[in-house]
Amino acid sequence: MEEIIQEDKHLLLYLNGLGSQTFDGFWITVSTVAIWIPFYIILAYLLYKNYRLSSFVFILIFIALGLTVSDQLANIFKHGIERFRPCHDPAIEAVIRKVKCGGRFGFYSGHASNTFFIASFLSFVLGRKIRILPYVLFFWAALVSYSRIYLGVHFPMDILMGAMMGFLLGGFFSTLARNVIAKQNRNSQNQSL
Repeated sequence: MEEIIQEDKHLLLYLNGLGSQTFDGFWITVSTVAIWIPFYIILAYLLYKNYRLSSFVFILIFIALGLTVSDQLANIFKHGIERFRPCHDPAIEAVIRKVKCGGRFGFYSGHASNTFFIASFLSFVLGRKIRILPYVLFFWAALVSYSRIYLGVHFPMDILMGAMMGFLLGGFFSTLARNVIAKQNRNSQNQSL
């Protein structure tokens, strides 16, 4: 395990070291949640356009529940495992490019978990209707996740674990949402008969 942790640190130092002050502002912006609000509005519109109002509401509820679980699980892991963020790790804090720094602990990345949750959830509920959407969503999730390495606030393993957790949670909550919508549609059809 120690060898994996050391390789994770080496990979972080390599990727983080590729950055330059010229691009720091761009990656800080990519990592900021508020900048993506127009993107979220577009995604909400796509949901609204492709589902009836009642189904749309259920989907939004499941997204809110899933994001809450995703975010809180990341916090539980951070405080349970207590792995230092790269910018707080005594072994590398003197050599890392510190563009930004967060709380003391970083395993695993909430940004990666949340963005991969949204990407997988929406890919499962909209991917058949809008075929290009999963590619756009996973590119976006990877971009946001990489920004966390660039800024020096997460190790690659933090990102990998966050992405995996987000993907699994997205699959789980999208399955629940689709089951509720299917049941709702069956009930509507039965009532109309």
